[in-house]
Amino acid sequence: MQANIRENLTNKKRAAKRVIPFALGLTLSASLWLGALGHASADTSYKTINQSFKIGGAATSISVLNSYDTTYVGLRLLNDKLGLKTDWNKQAKTVTIAGNGRELVLGLESGELELNGQHIYGLPPIVSNNSTYLPLRFLLERMGYEIVYDSRSKAIEISKIAENSVVINNGKIAYGDPKKKLDLEVNYPVLSGLTNKEAQQKINDYLKQEAETRAADGKKGLLEMASDTGEWQVQLTGNYTVSYNEQGRLSLYVDYYEYTGGAHGGTARVPYTFDLSTGNLLTLREVTKQNPNAVSIINKAINAQLMARKLDQSLLTPFDGIKADRPFYLNHNGLVVFFEQYEYLPYAYGMQEFVIPLKSFE
Repeated sequence: MQANIRENLTNKKRAAKRVIPFALGLTLSASLWLGALGHASADTSYKTINQSFKIGGAATSISVLNSYDTTYVGLRLLNDKLGLKTDWNKQAKTVTIAGNGRELVLGLESGELELNGQHIYGLPPIVSNNSTYLPLRFLLERMGYEIVYDSRSKAIEISKIAENSVVINNGKIAYGDPKKKLDLEVNYPVLSGLTNKEAQQKINDYLKQEAETRAADGKKGLLEMASDTGEWQVQLTGNYTVSYNEQGRLSLYVDYYEYTGGAHGGTARVPYTFDLSTGNLLTLREVTKQNPNAVSIINKAINAQLMARKLDQSLLTPFDGIKADRPFYLNHNGLVVFFEQYEYLPYAYGMQEFVIPLKSFE
């Protein structure tokens, strides 16, 4: 976990010459967001349909629209059906959605999207017939809900996830040097609200130390690169995603994106899974319930998913299986193993995730 990110990314960038940049897509998504919002701020008419929903077990029908192959739901309906608080700031031209210990702010003109103070990327809102519509799955999954489509009833089922009683705020390390065209921002989660304050402090200290170490290493590397180039902006951003906050465990990953020139940058993903009762960082062996066959179970599942997604036809090198200390994280559906950029697949495929239900290890 303490591997030199800059060295890894530099090696990966040397291999990237004729592929579509995925990590840059994260940066470009902000540009797409801005471009789309140029239209979002001006009212545009879209065709809406009545979609069947099941919310908290109750059946209902809601007017939605589809764009970008994504279902969008009306902003006001979040108040009526889910009890989320929404606020429209006319002066700042922002929409704020609050609930379940989260605050999501969408800038309709700035193109900025913030979750609990951290910049994230996502699809833009749509304004149609004087109503604001937001991407349903992207929005609700970040607000603590599970979204499932029932192909038999053709209904979208929404249920609130039973999460741990913990509040997650944002910590940030930032450094900029306009003369050297250098920009660094590393975000990390700060926990509060746990009953076990010792465990809470242990986790917070660990995550802060990790962020500080990686920011310091990144700054040193960027300064070296900036002095060599002087032509373009070099940057390092660290953004975290909380992927699981249930059953006394907290799992998250930090994506460190580095750009030092060329067609695109590179991303290194660093995951963490904690036991909230002790503050201990959990190993793969512990999460898979000490199952002696855990590695073979995971390898079999990954091979099956590679074939099902037809990814086996695009492998740069044959998948040779994971090791017992393989990085992982959890999500609502199970254990997640991911492929790093260029590890097995071309850059354009991004970081493919493979989910193995935890019951597989029982």
